[in-house]
Amino acid sequence: MPRLCRVAPLALVTLLAGCRIDMHVQPRENPLAKSGFFADHRSARPPVEGTVARGELRADKYLYTGKLGNNPGDYMPFAVTREDLERGQVRYNIYCAPCHSRVGDGNGYIASRGFSRKPPSFHIERLEKAPVGYIYGVITEGFGIMPDYSSQIPPMDRWRIVAYVRALQLSQHASPADAAGHPIPAAAPAFLDPGTGATLPRVKPSEQASEESK
Repeated sequence: MPRLCRVAPLALVTLLAGCRIDMHVQPRENPLAKSGFFADHRSARPPVEGTVARGELRADKYLYTGKLGNNPGDYMPFAVTREDLERGQVRYNIYCAPCHSRVGDGNGYIASRGFSRKPPSFHIERLEKAPVGYIYGVITEGFGIMPDYSSQIPPMDRWRIVAYVRALQLSQHASPADAAGHPIPAAAPAFLDPGTGATLPRVKPSEQASEESK
């Protein structure tokens, strides 16, 4: 009996060690290892054709590209709310204001200190008339010395920044009467509604002066 007591623990340890080895040494192939099982000799199999990674379906192409065919679109892909504009302002101040400034005139900290070329003001006529899809595309793909921000800013936030840039542009054409005594609406300006386009209501200086003199 004493001898059996000494042998039993040894047998148990051997049995457990055998199970552990079996778990470690499995019939598998190392990544990128050569395999004789498949005709192309690759152990790692390519994904099935048409496979889409989780969260990367991108069925709404305009939402992700800002383009209709090869041309930039001129409407927001979703109804913009006040919360969207506020989120766009926060993202703009983080990623855009260092160069473009918080008012969008191109006199940001980086440019004004000579660390880069001064970007154009958002308030020039060319950019005020630019389709919203163009602005989205610049954020996504970059332009000139400006790098792309596709990895830093998700698509929805890029559109929110676009909406906020449009709001900045619109603010330059507002009269004192537009700002006096009017509470901030819960909804975004009508020009940001889907399908309405995003062109700014331009006011000629002569017309604006005559309105202000009344």
